[in-house]
Formats: sequence, C-alpha cells, structure tokens
Amino acid sequence: MPELPRITASEIIAVLEKVGFVCTRQSGSHKIFKNEKGLRATVPFHSGAILHPKLLKSILREADMTVERLKELL
Repeated sequence: MPELPRITASEIIAVLEKVGFVCTRQSGSHKIFKNEKGLRATVPFHSGAILHPKLLKSILREADMTVERLKELL
C-alpha cells in the first residue's frame, strides 16, 4: 500500500467536497459528510492538527477512495 500523506482535517474535507461529499451535520467536533450514492464519511475536526494515519485510512475506506486518488486530488 502506498504511503499515506500527512494532512489536516481541512485538507481531507476539501478533497471530500471535490468528489461530491456535502457536510450534512456536525456532532461536536465531528463533521459528517454524505454523497449522492449514500456513502457517509466522518471527519473529526480539530484546528490544524494532522490526522493520525489510521484515522485517515478509515476516512478513505468510508469514502471508498484510494490513496492514489487522494494524492491526485491534493
């Protein structure tokens, strides 16, 4: 598996919005995004903090996105 980039919550949110996800609601510090296919991705939003690789991997799995696709969209 390719190495995961070190990115912030703001950066992954921008990528999710590029591929059609929309923030439907927020619960505390967690923003919940959905797309037209019904996929849901939850992003914990803490200002400027780098996402842990396991958390980023989980978000990518929820969004049905590969690491290569993520790197293209960054």
